[in-house]
Amino acid sequence: MTSTLGPASADRAARARDIAGPRRRTRVLALPEARWAAAALVLFLIALPLQLTGAPAWTWGPLYALTYAAGGWEPGWAGLQALRDRTLDVDLLMVVAALGAAAIGQVTDGALLIVIFATSGALEALATARTADSVRGLLDLAPATATRVDADGREESVAVEKLTVGDTILVRPGEHVGADGRVLDGASDVDQATITGEPLPLAKEKGDEVFAGTLNGTGALRVRVERDASDTVIARIVRMVGEASETKAPTQLFIEKVEQRYSLGMVAATPAVFLVPLAFGAALTGSLLRAMTFMIVASPCAVVLATMPPLLSAIANSGRHGVLVKSAVVMERLGEVDAVALDKTGTLTEGTPRVTDVRPLAGAGLEEGELLTFAAAAEHPSEHPLARAVVDAARERDLDLPVAEDFGSTPGVGVTATVDGRKIAVGAPARLLDGAADPGSARASVVAGELEDGGRTAVLVTVDGTPAGLLGIADRLRDDAAATVSSLATLTATAPVLLTGDNPRAAARLAHEAGIEDVRAGLLPQDKVDAVKELQGAGHKVMAVGDGVNDAPALAAAHTGVAMGRAGSDLALETADAVIVRDELTTVPAVISLSRRARRLVVQNLVIAGVFIAGLVVWDLVGTLPLPLGVAGHEGSTVIVGLNGLRLLREAAWRRAAE
Repeated sequence: MTSTLGPASADRAARARDIAGPRRRTRVLALPEARWAAAALVLFLIALPLQLTGAPAWTWGPLYALTYAAGGWEPGWAGLQALRDRTLDVDLLMVVAALGAAAIGQVTDGALLIVIFATSGALEALATARTADSVRGLLDLAPATATRVDADGREESVAVEKLTVGDTILVRPGEHVGADGRVLDGASDVDQATITGEPLPLAKEKGDEVFAGTLNGTGALRVRVERDASDTVIARIVRMVGEASETKAPTQLFIEKVEQRYSLGMVAATPAVFLVPLAFGAALTGSLLRAMTFMIVASPCAVVLATMPPLLSAIANSGRHGVLVKSAVVMERLGEVDAVALDKTGTLTEGTPRVTDVRPLAGAGLEEGELLTFAAAAEHPSEHPLARAVVDAARERDLDLPVAEDFGSTPGVGVTATVDGRKIAVGAPARLLDGAADPGSARASVVAGELEDGGRTAVLVTVDGTPAGLLGIADRLRDDAAATVSSLATLTATAPVLLTGDNPRAAARLAHEAGIEDVRAGLLPQDKVDAVKELQGAGHKVMAVGDGVNDAPALAAAHTGVAMGRAGSDLALETADAVIVRDELTTVPAVISLSRRARRLVVQNLVIAGVFIAGLVVWDLVGTLPLPLGVAGHEGSTVIVGLNGLRLLREAAWRRAAE
């Protein structure tokens, strides 16, 4: 094992963010939608107190008018443009509903509707911009230049775009690999977390494949370029995220699916209610009053509010419990999920390697504590993740570590040091044993095989050149992983699938502990996308849960993408539809359950609104519905569906969802 240059990388999340480089984030107020929404909100917050305190109407009336203008002109204009394409969309409908509320004296309600709608549009625009920021920032993973070596051994710094297949590049210690290729010479450990999601750096030597954007350790590598810059794995991740985001079928809220026909019907019916009675000799005043009443009681205010309060309440309740759901559309989609694809490292596991086994060899004369003390003392100067795992294990056991002398590190092999006068070596069994056939080496090979068959990384410790024991190191399953897998299987009636770039043995061990049977290991980002598409092709609505750059394309391609907040890369966090802020896996099935309850409340509200609207409309058409009573019935139905939706704000709603 070898130490790596740069900051310590024990915390996988910190390492991923360090590798990702500087972020390019669009400022909120740089978006025109955000500026107009902010203006509408400020004007509304100034006007409302003036109205409530009894100030003259001329003080707050113009402010409300400006609120309507600031928050409504963009969606109104978009709606008018949609009309040119013979489409009546929700933008125009909401603006008309707000103006209708103002026309019957409900100025405050209309202004509030405008503010909510404008804010929703601004948040959607911000989410889109931040996703674009992260996709662009992903390109920072690959260095802008690489050191090209010609046939005479001369070195030249060139832009990576100028590298061609067959070129040879030199990757110095601590540098990012400049191109996808194969190692011609040298040995080092390379951190590939951004590509494969594996928690530990991999030893690379002649003949091994390396990827652009991955971080080299302390050894120097000469690499033959095998792919153009536009075709590297990193570049393909960027393309896949963009393509998946663009081609994902646009999902509408349930109410928007019936909005077109309802709106067109109401628009067509209002003139008919006015003109038909006139044709049969009715009085002009009575016909006009009947038509106005019809327009009010048939307006979709209650129908619109039937959908948003339950979904927004579910979003707020989820947020209080550590789940950031980015929009009402996402909250609705969460309830449709019937299959779940889970990443391993950083999602099901903690993402940090830990010592799981301490195995002294028979005849070595060492106890577990002594073996771990020698190994930790030798590894203490190293920054390698495995080295820190060994040192952390010794500290957890309160072992006193002597000072190591003559520390040395060999890339791809391990470390050596003198501890209490004895020569200690810690590293890969195959490299330290180097084909030795003595009994101690044979016993060490057997134990190493047992550890590796169990999905652990085997680390050999030799004392004065003799194998003394082995350590097993592995990523640890989250405490709530097994319970979450079981809950998801019950909730979706489909067993979750494990998608990971890690090796099959490690994946199989973790899957067995978590209760997952369908394991797909050794996957690159495009393979994860293919797996998600395969599930979707079988008719499933798939939720993908992950945390790394390598998971982002799958999150974008899935019906719903969920990112782990603490360990998540910037790209995964921005691409995902929802974020588990506290990394509590048990909130995943809880938010699915809450979404399904929100959808049931939406249906309830639509029934309530439909009954009120139908009753009032029939009364108006068949009998004589007084205008004040029509307004009261319309507003009453709006209040009822609004309060019904707010039930999901209660703590009890989350508890029931979590159960």
